[in-house]
Amino acid sequence: MIELPDLVVGGLAAGTLSAFVLGGGLLRARRQKAALRAEVTELRARLKDAEGAFVSEVEHLATRRMPAAAAQLAHPHLKVPGPAGHRTPGTPTGIALEYVLTALREELTAQRTRIDAAAQAGLRGATREIQAALYRLQDALRGLQQRYDEPELAQTLFALDHENEQSLRRAQVAAVVCGAWVGLAREESHVVDAVTGGQARLAGYHRVRVHNHLEPGTALVSHAVEPVAIIVAELLDNALRHSAPDTDVVVNLEHVHHGVCVTVDDAGLGMTQDERARAQRLVAGGDPILLTDLGDPPRMGLAAVGRLTRQFDLAVDLSSPSPYGGVRAVLRVDTHLLGRIDPDLRPPSVSAPRSTRERAAVRETTGPGPAAPAETAPAPPPAAPAPAVPEPAAEGAGGAEHERAPGHQEPGAPAGLPQRRRRARPDAPAVPLRQPAARRPEEAAAALAALQYGTAAARTPKRAPAPDPRRTDDEGEAAR
Repeated sequence: MIELPDLVVGGLAAGTLSAFVLGGGLLRARRQKAALRAEVTELRARLKDAEGAFVSEVEHLATRRMPAAAAQLAHPHLKVPGPAGHRTPGTPTGIALEYVLTALREELTAQRTRIDAAAQAGLRGATREIQAALYRLQDALRGLQQRYDEPELAQTLFALDHENEQSLRRAQVAAVVCGAWVGLAREESHVVDAVTGGQARLAGYHRVRVHNHLEPGTALVSHAVEPVAIIVAELLDNALRHSAPDTDVVVNLEHVHHGVCVTVDDAGLGMTQDERARAQRLVAGGDPILLTDLGDPPRMGLAAVGRLTRQFDLAVDLSSPSPYGGVRAVLRVDTHLLGRIDPDLRPPSVSAPRSTRERAAVRETTGPGPAAPAETAPAPPPAAPAPAVPEPAAEGAGGAEHERAPGHQEPGAPAGLPQRRRRARPDAPAVPLRQPAARRPEEAAAALAALQYGTAAARTPKRAPAPDPRRTDDEGEAAR
């Protein structure tokens, strides 16, 4: 039988043991709670850091990356900065931010295209009205030129016509950039006439030197005449604007394997590699043209060239420098855009340079002609002695006369051949040479007006069926 003290001792022992067990559990719980508190504190700190990094990334996206992405649409050479954090790329946050940039680019491109299309439509309508008015003014000026033959008035009318032609070219280029038609329907014409027609639309046309090396009769099909004239005018305008006013712009027309090339060389400052690459992209016509990409004020010349090359299957190259230190522009017209016109039935305009092949053929056919006999004036009477009797030589290519002493032989004359001399009679009085009568200004103006009228009448192209009047001859200015 167990005694009471033993039971008390056992109970106390059990209670003590339970107290130890409960105390150990309480300590473990406190330790776990402290660990949990530390982990929560650490997680809160990490969350705060992540939140701060995300906020910084969003701020970097809004202040740096999005404006750069928007500017890159207009200036492709600009670079968009990367994420602010080094560990952001590839993470869900980095992927989401890149998606924001992509959506921004797509939306900006769509809005720019829509706004630019509206601007082009408005400008196209305005230039159409301006072109119609300038065509009417040009017809009125041509009528005045044919009606009046006063030299001063004719010169003033020619100057006004040329200024009107330059304004018409600018309006035509703006319309072409905005997607309008070139505005004229022409019959097939000589290539050299299209080139000189483009030259006549410029203010510095007198600085252009055209060398025609084409076969006589080389022509353009009807729908390619006006585009070629516009392209040549813009290439020449760039060459004239970016070169010194005392230098010439050289144009060469040559046959190549695939057709005809018109090469324009200037002696200007040239272009940097980036400028040449941008110009080549514009004239290639592959990228869409936006007015906002052409600068302020917009430079539409190369953009118009690019649109025409794409529409009419032409090719323009600006990748090589000029041998004179400037820029070389090459327009290539393929064979399917070329034709032939009989130069005897329809010769080129009088202002167009003759082909070097034609001149060579003429020299080979005719050969060196016989020397013309020299006409001499009678000698003075013997009462007036002179050391030598002057004898005027035959009139040369320039129409000038010079005195020649007896026994003098013309340069280039065959050696050993006798020179015919006219003997003077002693009793013959001295007779002065007859001089051609001076031409009155009225006669010169009338002849020039008749020449212009005949050229315009012979080269009147077909007009397109349009409600607005259209100009029918751009080569008239070249004839002046």
